[in-house]
Amino acid sequence: MSRVMSYTAALAVVTTIFFTWGGLTSLNDVLIPHLKAVFEMNYAQSMLIQSTFFGAYFLMSLPASRVVAKFGYKNSIVIGLIVAAVGAALFFPAARVPSYPLFLGALFVLASGITVLQVSANPYISLLGDPAGAPSRLNLAQALNSLGTTVFPTFIGPLILSAAVLTDAQLGAMSVAEKAAYRAHEAAAVQMPYMVIAGCLVLLAVFVYAMRIPPLTESTESADPTRHSFAEVLGQRHLLFGVIAIFVYVGAEVSIGSFLVNYLSEPNIGGFDHATASTYLGYYWGGAMVGRFIGAALLRSVDARKLLALAAVAAIALLALTMSTQGTVAMWTVLAIGLFNSVMFPTIFTIAIERLGPMTSKASSLLIMAIVGGAVVPLLQGLLSDGIGIQHSFVIPAVCYAFIVWYGLSGSRIRAGQGQHASAQASGVMH
Repeated sequence: MSRVMSYTAALAVVTTIFFTWGGLTSLNDVLIPHLKAVFEMNYAQSMLIQSTFFGAYFLMSLPASRVVAKFGYKNSIVIGLIVAAVGAALFFPAARVPSYPLFLGALFVLASGITVLQVSANPYISLLGDPAGAPSRLNLAQALNSLGTTVFPTFIGPLILSAAVLTDAQLGAMSVAEKAAYRAHEAAAVQMPYMVIAGCLVLLAVFVYAMRIPPLTESTESADPTRHSFAEVLGQRHLLFGVIAIFVYVGAEVSIGSFLVNYLSEPNIGGFDHATASTYLGYYWGGAMVGRFIGAALLRSVDARKLLALAAVAAIALLALTMSTQGTVAMWTVLAIGLFNSVMFPTIFTIAIERLGPMTSKASSLLIMAIVGGAVVPLLQGLLSDGIGIQHSFVIPAVCYAFIVWYGLSGSRIRAGQGQHASAQASGVMH
């Protein structure tokens, strides 16, 4: 009974972490239009926000896996929260200057902390209990992640985007001193929200450290006497294609979210001001939250691979509609994609680490590295948007979802002989 309670407490703690980093990630969708206006940038330049944030996943995932191997899952979660708090606090001096490179530096530190959380928390929750229930557990945790992505932009977004954005003509009429004062005033809107976030992250770190939750050190890399190389881990076909699937999924999801405020502000789509458009982000991320609760229930009886492929097909259909229509239909079809995004990340992740045993830590770090798709795909869509407009640039995420359809139907299948060694080593770990 005490072990069940311990696992329940651990599940509650880790899902709170998922809520927090989901909210922090979705705030980038608010920062993009805000800093684009403040620093007078084009779409490609403003997408450096996502490139910096998700680039940290690529650069810091391997160091994060070493942190997990050395300190274990629980302590790594605490470390990740502290690093993220430092990054959030750095928004204060970045806004005070104000400086776009300093904002990007603060985002990199914040994302580095979230990378440690991703590498430790995703496999940790998958290992908490019966392996057969891993996709359902991770979908449930990701539902809380999506709650964060819904709540943060809905309540914090309007605070950051409250001021009216000046037109190019208005900015051009300003003197250098007036423009500097305007830029400083607008940039300062992020200071208070991110300082509050930094304080909350520190309190959460203290809470996690004080909690008595299972360390699960037996399933980390330090428990593996064979010390599998990354090449050996990538030799598992379902993991290799899983890494690519995470890359394109995160790229597609982040890219769509990154353009929503500007897309919904287009006269032929929604015609909203930025503050109003930011409130609609809640529908996109809220759809993911609802879908993950539904997915957690469905995955108890429906094949995870088939459900993944079906969700990706639905996302492609909705993108086709938003690219070929205008007004209300174009607006709600793009927002509805969040519902079908819902099951993708947790399902890909759990399928990809299936039967890997002590390889799980290295596999997890590779999968988290693949989140760099959130740095690459939005930048590609940004470049295309500058050339052909936002609406037709959504062909980029459509291509990403096409790969996920293939992964669900074929690329995720474990061939005979693969994963057997790791599975045998893990037989006493995951029950």
